[in-house]
Amino acid sequence: MDRLIYVAMSGARATLDRMTTTTSNLANAATPGFRAQLTAFRAAPLANERLRVFATESTNGYDFSEGSIQRTGRNLDVAIQGRGWLAVQTPDGTEAYTRAGNLQLSESGLLTTGSGLPVLGDGGQVTVPPDSQVMIGADGTISAMPNKPGDTGVAAVGRLKLVNPPEEELRRGDDGLFRLASGAEAPADPAVRVVSGGLESSNVNSAEALVGMIALARQFDLQMRMLQMAEQNERQAAQLLGTSP
Repeated sequence: MDRLIYVAMSGARATLDRMTTTTSNLANAATPGFRAQLTAFRAAPLANERLRVFATESTNGYDFSEGSIQRTGRNLDVAIQGRGWLAVQTPDGTEAYTRAGNLQLSESGLLTTGSGLPVLGDGGQVTVPPDSQVMIGADGTISAMPNKPGDTGVAAVGRLKLVNPPEEELRRGDDGLFRLASGAEAPADPAVRVVSGGLESSNVNSAEALVGMIALARQFDLQMRMLQMAEQNERQAAQLLGTSP
């Protein structure tokens, strides 16, 4: 009797995990540069019990397909064209990677992501002179032009650190940023190009995620019914055994 309970229980747990992933993807459908998470499960037999199996998590992955580029006309918005990543500095001082190019300027002129993380250039953090208009070239070169009347001089203040490590070596942290599994820093790749004045949309398919959530809800309901059925069968069996001479 416990075989049915064990199978339904492990299946329900796996379904809840997939539901969590699908919900997270759907919640980030409007997040620039977001990469959908993929989950996979497999049936594994219990040790020394070939008739009892449970659902176990396989290697998680991510959908690295590109999102569409939406034109914004904003100078500080950049979208990676093709493969590649922007390098940013996390609060603990380590390097991480993102494709969210909605960049900002702090009051001190520090170039940051939309969430406030410093954007890294070839020489570290990038600082822009105050009261300047910022322009970002296709190769990541950052130029600043003073807003003073009559001053038309344009000066390069840095270059975005653009990297392109192998996707299979990347792991996403709880903060949504990607890092190399080895903990090392990826080298800059001069071949990576960006589109200024645009943002890459999330690659989450909202319609597909909604359909997946409905399917998972129905699957979870079926597994709960199986658990209830197993409980009822066990109760009835106990009653029969209790009344037998």
